[in-house]
Amino acid sequence: MTPRTPLRRTVLVGALTLSLSVVGAGAWALDRFVVDHVQVDDVAAYEAAQGVDAVDTSGANGTFTDTSYSSQFCTIDISTVVTGSGDSTVTYYVADVTLTDATALQSAFAENQFGTNIVENTSDIAEDNGAVFAINGDYYGFRDTGIVIRNGVAYRDEGVREGLAFYRDGTVQVYDETATSADELVSDGVWNTLSFGPAIVEDGAIVEGIEDVEVDTNVGNHSIQGDQPRTAVGVIDANHLVFVVVDGRSPGYSEGVTLTKLAGILQDLGANTAYNLDGGGSSTLYFDGEVVNDPLGKGEERGVSDILYIAG
Repeated sequence: MTPRTPLRRTVLVGALTLSLSVVGAGAWALDRFVVDHVQVDDVAAYEAAQGVDAVDTSGANGTFTDTSYSSQFCTIDISTVVTGSGDSTVTYYVADVTLTDATALQSAFAENQFGTNIVENTSDIAEDNGAVFAINGDYYGFRDTGIVIRNGVAYRDEGVREGLAFYRDGTVQVYDETATSADELVSDGVWNTLSFGPAIVEDGAIVEGIEDVEVDTNVGNHSIQGDQPRTAVGVIDANHLVFVVVDGRSPGYSEGVTLTKLAGILQDLGANTAYNLDGGGSSTLYFDGEVVNDPLGKGEERGVSDILYIAG
């Protein structure tokens, strides 16, 4: 007769195996989503070495008012909109931006490094780069997929989703990342790309089915459905953009909006194309040395991997 394995030993072995599995999974998750993985440790030097040709706005000596900025390179007008009442109040901020040169709208990475899990507050990245205006980007560092082109330099070529391409001629287009490559886009004149989404307005109409889109399916991903803080960019015409940042999760001040409501805001502003960016606690609008909105509903920022900005 075959002797039976004692129950207690079986339980202990099973528990140990589970424990090791949990520890292993935890270590993997920390390494994948928390530990910095630096691929380029000095982005400014790296881009300079690529011979990037961009307009230099750092000495613009523009003119500020409380809600506007004007220089030979751009005009920026900031407005605050409050709708609804009580717990249904929505507060959002609009930056209407007209450029004289599309390359005046630049991108910057947290800590001047490219890689995953590297984060810094939007305002700190903005100040590091002499920005007069900035918004959070697509949080490229949370994932290792997508096409990442910044300031005319290709950093990643793993197309999987619907992206947004800013061209040197001032046009902006939604495109299928899987149907092209980073090198092809750079050759075609793409200056910056964003990889988040979805596109929420196309040809002036609200895109159907946007409430069902999931940007990622990886561990740690959060749904983009429901009333949330939001960041989006809208295209009115070549070199004429609108950026919208919606606060949320603060009853009585701003509950946030759905993607469909966000699309309606951009449509009402005259956008023919609009694209959703990283939202939630990341949603941040910086102007003239200050954070204009309330990113986390408590006067704090959340670190992000990247920003779009205009220096001055």
